[in-house]
Amino acid sequence: MLSVIIPTYNEAANIGRLVADLRRHTPAEAVEILVVDAGSPDGTAEAARAAGATVLQAPRPGRAAQLNHGARQARGEVLYFVHADVGIHPDYVATIAAAVAQGHAAGCYRFRFDSAHPLLRLNSYGTRFKGIMSRGGDQTLFVTRALFEQLGGFDEQFVIMEDFEIIQRIRRVTDFYIVPLNVVVSARKYETNGWLRVQLANLTAFALYFLKQPPTRIARTYKALLNYR
Repeated sequence: MLSVIIPTYNEAANIGRLVADLRRHTPAEAVEILVVDAGSPDGTAEAARAAGATVLQAPRPGRAAQLNHGARQARGEVLYFVHADVGIHPDYVATIAAAVAQGHAAGCYRFRFDSAHPLLRLNSYGTRFKGIMSRGGDQTLFVTRALFEQLGGFDEQFVIMEDFEIIQRIRRVTDFYIVPLNVVVSARKYETNGWLRVQLANLTAFALYFLKQPPTRIARTYKALLNYR
């Protein structure tokens, strides 16, 4: 069984569509869908349940904590971590199963944005390469339960960049596979802030991360540089 784990906070506008897509493309017995909500006041949990997901309440806020909580409750031997505003690939079950069967214990998809902006198309092209700066949680992440438990899960010190951090640890022990297919990623952050502002925020966060600055400082600085909606 594949366990899909989705961390949410105020994603009522997206979660129903995502859960419906996950269900549409696979038999129910092949996949369990766990939405780990951090107390959203906008009806995210209700929308997720209505679409057919199992909803868990996060013991504390923070995406890493939410993901770890979902993994502890999951029944699958492969864990698939997905953001609420992502459009998954319709063959996700088969392609992840094939990757694991070929010996890839962890990996992600490439992505394309839901926008035709030429600079975003350039960003999308970069996700076919293996560099750490081309990675991110928006690309979704699959990992076998055995490897996830060996690594001790996500580092809950990280409010952001928990995905980059665990990918670095994965690469120290095994290959990290890039599925040569796209998921669709929301461009809402770029639409709100502009391409250059988001790139500067990303580069600043990476610089602080590689300089081993405290995770709280990285998150505080990143959020100060961007507007969210």
